Amino acid sequence: MLELNNIIKKYGNVKAVDGISFKADSKNIFGLLGPNGAGKTTTIRMIMGIIEPDEGNITINKKEIDEKLKLKLGYLPEDRGLYQKQECEQIIRYFASLRGMDQHTTDNQLKYWLDRFELWKSKNRKVEELSKGNQQKIQFILSIIHNPSLLILDEPFTGLDPVNQILLKEIINEKSNEGKTIIFSTHQMEQVEKLCDNICLINNGKIILNGNLEEIRSNQHNDQLMVKYGGHLEESEIIKFFQNFENNGSTFKGNLKISTKEFLPILNDLVDIRSYSLETDSLEKIFIKAVKEKS
Repeated sequence: MLELNNIIKKYGNVKAVDGISFKADSKNIFGLLGPNGAGKTTTIRMIMGIIEPDEGNITINKKEIDEKLKLKLGYLPEDRGLYQKQECEQIIRYFASLRGMDQHTTDNQLKYWLDRFELWKSKNRKVEELSKGNQQKIQFILSIIHNPSLLILDEPFTGLDPVNQILLKEIINEKSNEGKTIIFSTHQMEQVEKLCDNICLINNGKIILNGNLEEIRSNQHNDQLMVKYGGHLEESEIIKFFQNFENNGSTFKGNLKISTKEFLPILNDLVDIRSYSLETDSLEKIFIKAVKEKS
């Protein structure tokens, strides 16, 4: 389990990270989200031990992060850090050695991951000869070859086609099911909705949303309900439960202020409900609204 407790990082008079606290459990894919300049990269660098917080502490399984523990971390940066003139196999072996892996383990893991990503035949090619998508696969292999207990993925789907995005999602879910803690940072909200259990949304160095993704969505109360009905509807009896209410005499829609479970019995006493559908706000809409409200 990764835990951040009241982390603060200053650059001059600017607080890049201002009192951030959250927990990311094992078997949990945790979304670290925010607009550009929100403080995500600074937070990730502190987790990795690249920079130190000015205040607060970061622990993994209740232990402070030291040099030994750093070897158990995996990091896929948003910006690729591959040696373009080197062969793929050479780079993977070099990074495996930095993680303290022996040759036998490296041989097995290198073969497994290159096969998994259909790159075995490209192992002797220079990085610069690969497509952007295949370079991203190599970068991912470097982050995972040592079987880290904490895996941080910053925009992992960059450059990948839909087929390889599916493959990467499968691997991320596998690692989560194995008990790894995974931090997932991206601007692709649809990927967050598909993968993440919990999220932390930060802006200007502060947390503005934090918790279980489904609970956050349900607590927004911006569900748009559409109802087809029979009979005469007195709008005055229900309009107080809505924002943006529209009614054409047989169908109405609007954003509920209360839960659907609370509203439908009220409506059922007034008209004949023929059908209804509920459209919940996407995470992208919640993201944009929360950022605007806190800006």
